[in-house]
Amino acid sequence: MALARYKSIVDDYAARIRSGKLRPGTQLPTLRKLMQEHGIALATASRVYTELETHGLVACEMGRGTFVRDTSLPRGLGLEQQTLQSGAVDLIFNYPCLPGQDEMLREGLRCIASSGDLDALLHAAPQGGRPHERQIIARHLRNRGLRLPAEQVLIVNGAQQALAVTVQALLAPGDILVMDALTFPGMKTLAQSARLDVEALPLAAGKLNLPALAALCKRRPVRAVYVMPTMHNPMGTVMTDAERKKLAQLAQKHQFLIIEDGAYAFLAEPAPKPVFTYAPEQTVYVSGLSKSVASGLRIGMLAAPLALIPALETAIRVTSGNTPSLMIALACLWIEAGVVDELEVRKRKDARQRQKLAQAVLHGCMLTAHPSSYYLWLSLPETSRAEQVAAALAEQGIMVATADAFSAGASVPHALRLAIGSVPLDVLGQALTKIKVACWS
Repeated sequence: MALARYKSIVDDYAARIRSGKLRPGTQLPTLRKLMQEHGIALATASRVYTELETHGLVACEMGRGTFVRDTSLPRGLGLEQQTLQSGAVDLIFNYPCLPGQDEMLREGLRCIASSGDLDALLHAAPQGGRPHERQIIARHLRNRGLRLPAEQVLIVNGAQQALAVTVQALLAPGDILVMDALTFPGMKTLAQSARLDVEALPLAAGKLNLPALAALCKRRPVRAVYVMPTMHNPMGTVMTDAERKKLAQLAQKHQFLIIEDGAYAFLAEPAPKPVFTYAPEQTVYVSGLSKSVASGLRIGMLAAPLALIPALETAIRVTSGNTPSLMIALACLWIEAGVVDELEVRKRKDARQRQKLAQAVLHGCMLTAHPSSYYLWLSLPETSRAEQVAAALAEQGIMVATADAFSAGASVPHALRLAIGSVPLDVLGQALTKIKVACWS
């Protein structure tokens, strides 16, 4: 009888939420009130809200209560690529593309078509790329402050696969992976799918909390630390040289692996040396060309200690076999011709222009961002709920990501992460104006 009663309460709430009778953002009764209304025990009342949360219908917020989710929006608001309605302004994903890049692609393909040994591109490349291609990528990584032989560099299908390959090759289910409480959604999802034991550290001034990491290492056997030291996503912060050295010292003392994500590092100029340079035997460096060149060019790169290369090559073979030869050829052509260097310079300038616009439009708001970043973190006032704001903006055709997508810990702040690199400047300005009204109205 108790089971039937519990199920009927869940079904009733679910029906009212899905029909729109309970609107997004509506606060549901407290557990005590739910107990009184339905004559149920505390454990049963708690179970009702837990099941509704499992189905993505409500959000249970510690200290605030239980609120109705907007079921028309993708759960997590940023974890999954969605097909947008025509005319929608996408401030969830960054795929910055500058004028003239289409012609650059056309010219690049012409050069490849007229080159010798075109037949080689019809054959599968070795895991990690051909030796001369790995040499070109190694030279490119000098822009990031890495000087490595080609044998320590592997080419993969984008930075996300580089992360996946690293996890598959070097970590096992149950291993302790440390990451920031606010972190890159792709790594958060990867850790969950790999059944890793995630320890989320509270940020310290928007960066990896080194004192908290040191304390954790004394309590638990940390296997790896995921870090974005240059242009943290979503905060846009950059660790100092001293902080990087301290992280390297901790890795050497406690023998954990550092997974260094440099996907957005090209935007910081000048940038400190990668953590890899301070702990070269315990760091895997991950980057790619999706942001600096184009999101459709799925070229990622791994730099790792020589001893780890065989395991990483095996993981590449298991996950994708290899990287498309034509894509590698195009990427290497552009690197050697200086095209990638030119694009990075232009995109840093473009990002600075967009940040200046955002700072002007959102003046007076609680912003965290780097001056040349393609994204910003917008903390909301206590009277605003992120999910409710996101739902209201979606009705106006503006898609934004809430902190839920980036939160690895139990506490989820009411904030928005705005990707500002993919829409025209005039459209961006109009969208940011509407966002300010929605957050502070």
